[in-house]
Amino acid sequence: MDSWRDQILNEFSPKVAKLTLVADPDGLLSEEGILENIRQRGFELIPFDDHVGFRYAYESNFRSRWDRGEQTDLVVLLRSRASELGSLPFDLLQAGRRLFFNLGDIFPNLSYPVLNGLDRSHLDVLFSAQKLQAPGQLGDNATKEFILRHVFEIAPELIKQQSDLLRVLLRRHYRGQRIPANLDDRFIQILRQNHTFDEWPLEVIVPDREAFFAFLQERWPIFLDKIAAKDTTMVSEKEEPYGMRYPGPLDLPFDHHDIKVYIDNLFVEGLLQSVPHKQAAKLAETWVGIGVKFNPAEDRSRRLTKLISCIRSGIPGDDARYGDWFLFARSWAELIAAAYENTSDTDTAREIRGLQCRVDSAFTSWLCRRYAGLINLPPDPPVMLHHLPRFLSHRLVQDKNIRAAVLVFDGLSLDQWVVIRDVISAQRPDLQFRENVIFAWAPTLTNVSRQAIFAGKPPIFFPNSIQTTDKEPVLWAQFWADQGLSPNEVAFAKGLGDGKLSNIEELLSHPKIRVAGLVIDKVDRIMHGMELGSIGMHNQLRQWAQQAYIASILDLILDKGFIVYITSDHGNIEAEGCGSPSEGAVADIRGKRVRVYSDPILRSKIKEKMPKALEWPLFGLPSDFLPLIAPDRKAFAPEGDVLVGHGGLSIEEVIVPLIQIERKGI
Repeated sequence: MDSWRDQILNEFSPKVAKLTLVADPDGLLSEEGILENIRQRGFELIPFDDHVGFRYAYESNFRSRWDRGEQTDLVVLLRSRASELGSLPFDLLQAGRRLFFNLGDIFPNLSYPVLNGLDRSHLDVLFSAQKLQAPGQLGDNATKEFILRHVFEIAPELIKQQSDLLRVLLRRHYRGQRIPANLDDRFIQILRQNHTFDEWPLEVIVPDREAFFAFLQERWPIFLDKIAAKDTTMVSEKEEPYGMRYPGPLDLPFDHHDIKVYIDNLFVEGLLQSVPHKQAAKLAETWVGIGVKFNPAEDRSRRLTKLISCIRSGIPGDDARYGDWFLFARSWAELIAAAYENTSDTDTAREIRGLQCRVDSAFTSWLCRRYAGLINLPPDPPVMLHHLPRFLSHRLVQDKNIRAAVLVFDGLSLDQWVVIRDVISAQRPDLQFRENVIFAWAPTLTNVSRQAIFAGKPPIFFPNSIQTTDKEPVLWAQFWADQGLSPNEVAFAKGLGDGKLSNIEELLSHPKIRVAGLVIDKVDRIMHGMELGSIGMHNQLRQWAQQAYIASILDLILDKGFIVYITSDHGNIEAEGCGSPSEGAVADIRGKRVRVYSDPILRSKIKEKMPKALEWPLFGLPSDFLPLIAPDRKAFAPEGDVLVGHGGLSIEEVIVPLIQIERKGI
């Protein structure tokens, strides 16, 4: 076989059976490449996670078609062992053929318990290494070392000095690689055999991305002192550093050639923050200048120029995985936030608009090809918004002492989170942000995407409420009831963003509350009243954040012992009117960036009048929910009108923040 996927895909020939039942305990059919290939062959896939929800989708979308004599290629996916297939409903067992796949059959020489924790995106590299190296039967530790070396390019036995370790950790954390805990443990175990690293906090900085960059941040000023001392003959008393949160060596080799190549990008992309220095004027003229605060206007301009260079060369292609777009979206958000701080540079603004066109084209093309496959990915880590409740439920089930609060900032884009984050960081330096991102639902409408968060399911499973958000409390309560929580353990509130916090404090003070869903709609209200475009949005959000409402609600929730997650149902963009469809009141939803129809013929007629608009497929949507999305950064509004809106497929609307906030440890 050329690929590990061949063994699976060979079983999926169209028109062999109208129904295929698959036991997939290792989530192999949820891998992006598998899903794409299966869909290209005409198969549709429904996971059997929820009996009631499954029965609705099955009966309405497939059973009715069979009754009409239509042929389908449906895959029902059970994330359990083959022996569990017999527990499926009798009518499915009668109608369907049965298949079973697992990692052990594909990687027979490697330890199955070790393999099971590996992200499925790494299986391509591992399969190639297995074919090339022919390692023979390997035990647990040997499998761990094989994976570390061939998948993550980490050879622990070759790490002899500080620069070796820093290079490995920088490559890993800069790329945002997720390495299973059992591999990290083995890596640390081998490193501990080298007494060079005795004082390093390996157990913290190896697995924890935020801790690693905080470790570097603490030591950067010390390195600047060392560089400055080389260029002065002044004799000064040695200053001892204080306030180190992370133990370990103080003098890190940032100037080693393997480390130095990362420095620009770390500061440009916001992973490290520049710092003031007594000799800032001299240091600003050297290679460390990007990490020194000197002239605010010049600092911003220099960072913006370098961000544009990084973005220009880093736009993911059609074959990119979702993780590539996640990393890109974070850099893009930093660029947009920086650009709106530096509005006087018209040449830069023109260059960014050109980049927007390239990014929009690449992202829309990728979404059309890969978006459907994201829906059925495993919920850990959460990739789409409806994964988030199931991800949290795993944590709450594993630890009965955990309390979790989800703050949904209605309409907050990732670049706007950057603005808010910087304000909160200054107000509450004791807070730590574990920044990730997640896909909103398309079309990026509140009634679609926000409901998916609180339902914990794709919109196809709540067709009766998809036109409204009134059912969110019921959907939230029902999801947690299905997970075994009682009504008095679940809280919900919306309409937040201004005023006193006494109601929220009272709601969360109940000792039995374990999970809370809170909707802050201030961003959405600002957006729908915005007349000054995206720059005005950034300015107003900065002013709102400076009023300390957000910092205060975080204090309150953290003081109550909750884990805090901030996310958004969709982002927003500045859009220009391209004309309004003249369908009268026939559209079910008449948004500025998207119109939704229940009749495919009507949608097609409007599409003929506006040929550049996109007929978005029914990816996880009810069969009578047919979106027509405005092209590019346009809006269904009078030509020339400029507005801030949502509903479309731009990266700002679709990839939104997912931030875990906690207080810094000691």
